[in-house]
Amino acid sequence: MIPAAFEYYRPTSMEGVLALLQEHGDEARVLAGGHSLIPMMKLRMADVPHLIDLQGIAGLSGITIDGGTIRIGTMTTQHDIIADAALTAAAPIMAEAALQIADPQVRYMGTVGGNVANGDPGNDMPGLMQCLDAQFHLIGPDGERTVAARDFYDSAYMTAREDDEVLTAITFAVPVGGHAYEKQKRKIGDYATAAAAVQISKEGGKVAAASIAMTNLSDTPVWSEAAGAALVGTDCGADAIKAAVAAMLADIDPTEDNRGPVAFKRHVAGIVLGRAIARAWSRA
Repeated sequence: MIPAAFEYYRPTSMEGVLALLQEHGDEARVLAGGHSLIPMMKLRMADVPHLIDLQGIAGLSGITIDGGTIRIGTMTTQHDIIADAALTAAAPIMAEAALQIADPQVRYMGTVGGNVANGDPGNDMPGLMQCLDAQFHLIGPDGERTVAARDFYDSAYMTAREDDEVLTAITFAVPVGGHAYEKQKRKIGDYATAAAAVQISKEGGKVAAASIAMTNLSDTPVWSEAAGAALVGTDCGADAIKAAVAAMLADIDPTEDNRGPVAFKRHVAGIVLGRAIARAWSRA
């Protein structure tokens, strides 16, 4: 539980961060809250010769809601998400998901940006951001660019972020309709065996639109267009939910680990997703 030796940096400007990333290339990593990266370093699963702490950079945290768009700075903590009444009113699924991440001690330090940028398939926020069709804002030596959350994840711990880029913010439209974040885990603080993020809007007693994503059931989060489409135009009854679950089960690819064999994970995924859809519909 002791990491390998590393050089620690705490720059006070984004220019300083980018300069260090360019200098050290793929031997450098940025540190946000540290609750994803530090445990991997302690277990020697990640060798980071140069660690760049973002805590000294002003302007990277905070939540704004303007013109129907929500913006969350990369250093905003899970506790900040839970405590922000305006965000909870505009996008209640954010607080519902954040409250299910680890424990209060972790949530006071763990950041939204670190949770999504690390590429860990077990993290909660990546799937949620895909459900919300969020955009990730990156800055690098060539300037700023935006990548859709649904295009960001390539495989476990591999993302569209270049080694010399930093995630600065996340934006998404204020969601409409009903929501649910459902998670099954072995104990407090554990990764999900399966988790589902669902947003459903209703019109004329039927599903007008549905967005569904799941966590820790493949080497990336899984946003299933087919699962959402299975609900559209229905009254979200048992048959529609069964069709949506079947569509999602066709899209996931779980592996056996200490949370259970593949058959168990697929069973749990179906139960969790069915509950999340029913709860989101009841709130729509």
